[in-house]
Amino acid sequence: MRKSTFNSLVALLGRKPIFLLSLIAGTLCQVLLTVYLPILMGRALDLILDGDGQALFGVLVQMGVVVFTNTLVQWYLPLASNRLIYGLMAELRQQVYDKLHRLPLSFLDRQSVGDLVARISTDSEQLTNGLLMIFNQFFLGIFTILLTIVTMARLDWIMMLVVVALTPLSLLVARTIARKSYNYYQQQTAARGRQSRFLEESISQLSLIQSFNAQEQFQKDFVKENSQYAHYSQAAIFVSSTINPSTRFINALIYALLAGLGALRIMAGSFTVGELTTFLNYASQYTKPFNDISSVLSELQSALACAERLFAILDQDDVEEGQSLEMREVQGKIDFQEVDFSYDPSKPLIQNLNLSVPAGAKVAIVGPTGAGKSTLINLLMRFYEVNQGQILLDGQPVTKYSREDLRQQIGMVLQETWIKSASIHDNIAYGYPNATRELVIEAAQAANADFFIRQLPEGYDTILIDGGASLSQGQRQLLAIARVFVKLPKILILDEATSSIDTRTEILVQEAFAKLMKGRTSFIIAHRLSTIQSADIILVMVDGQIVEQGNHHQLMTAKGVYYQMQSSQGSNYE
Repeated sequence: MRKSTFNSLVALLGRKPIFLLSLIAGTLCQVLLTVYLPILMGRALDLILDGDGQALFGVLVQMGVVVFTNTLVQWYLPLASNRLIYGLMAELRQQVYDKLHRLPLSFLDRQSVGDLVARISTDSEQLTNGLLMIFNQFFLGIFTILLTIVTMARLDWIMMLVVVALTPLSLLVARTIARKSYNYYQQQTAARGRQSRFLEESISQLSLIQSFNAQEQFQKDFVKENSQYAHYSQAAIFVSSTINPSTRFINALIYALLAGLGALRIMAGSFTVGELTTFLNYASQYTKPFNDISSVLSELQSALACAERLFAILDQDDVEEGQSLEMREVQGKIDFQEVDFSYDPSKPLIQNLNLSVPAGAKVAIVGPTGAGKSTLINLLMRFYEVNQGQILLDGQPVTKYSREDLRQQIGMVLQETWIKSASIHDNIAYGYPNATRELVIEAAQAANADFFIRQLPEGYDTILIDGGASLSQGQRQLLAIARVFVKLPKILILDEATSSIDTRTEILVQEAFAKLMKGRTSFIIAHRLSTIQSADIILVMVDGQIVEQGNHHQLMTAKGVYYQMQSSQGSNYE
């Protein structure tokens, strides 16, 4: 376990100091009562042998009070520990979830969805179990060991030394095994994350898998992932499960040695039967926590490995935020100045890009797949930061403003639509939850989605689930387009926004977009070149570079890459 993980756990528990102190105080009280009870039992046994019934009754009353009080304490402690730990874990899960929304896409792109889900759900649950065991068993065991040593020393320091001298054997065995099990638990959590990632990927794409008859291959891959997870789990459980029987065996030998030594001292007259009974009870109480702690250690290894994965997310640096940006201040002039960017430093993509887009201009970006068209948009949206150079909005670097304010000025429609599990109204008003029904209907009408929405059983109140699986791809895309019309942005980005819509509807949507684009800076990524011939500026990108720039007529006259692309699509370009 990394030291930073331990410090983070301590800081997490320190958020509720009153609960924490009450738990520690309650645990100490329980141990004191538990340690005091054998003393009363020993006295009672000696009084029975002496035949002193009156004194015996008083001792029995004390024993009853101790047992009753101990029962109340033991009833309180689990309730308090559960409230503390589950409350803190709820906060931690919320922290991790909130953190994911503040992390740069460059980090999230390297993570799988299944693994992130496993961290927030499964790993946090495992950490919860581990922390509960710390309070329910670990602290109790530590306090029991310390107080028992003190009490045994007061009874007979020679026998106490025997116990203390032999007990480290069980600790050494437990520590050796726990260290090995921790490595297996780390491999187990990693394998569990890979398995969750595979399941998320395969279940979400079942229709695609079946259409390509790839079930057998996915089943083989799952067998492999499942076998690895089972192997590491079995190895971790087997190794950790050897701790308890090993320490129990050593402690049993210690108990037998003490019983023999105590019998010899009774025969020598230096010990009473009651004192031996009390001491053997203490010896049992002293060794039992080692058994409990050894079993807790195996669980803690898994919990700490999970904690490390959770805090690894929280330790990531947030994206830096700038000052606020008012919508009335935005004109829409965009400049790329000597911009360099690559996803992989060893594979340059965009180099020394210079581009000036006047406010209100309609810019089309074309080029082959992988040319960098979407990358250009990602940089403008600040999904990624440029490696060198800068992007200016109305003459000011976009890094000057917060991402939230910058993106509020931009409306974006992607080729791949996303529909959340909610009503159609909520999906159209996504990002603008205060939008009225009238505004949502107007947006749907502008996007030509109103007709099919009214055909649905509940109209705008129809609940969509599973990513809008009940709708066609074209209908889902119309809903995504309607989102833009709810709150009109100053900058518009269309990334193949009408690719899944039939030709007749596309003409209507294009007419609506044409109205929307007036007075707004617009970026259009398109593969169907017939849809962008009216653009003010057409950028032709190849391998991350703008190789041609101009309007349709200028580029056709130049007879370069754009001319060849138009020719290959059989467009009427004259």
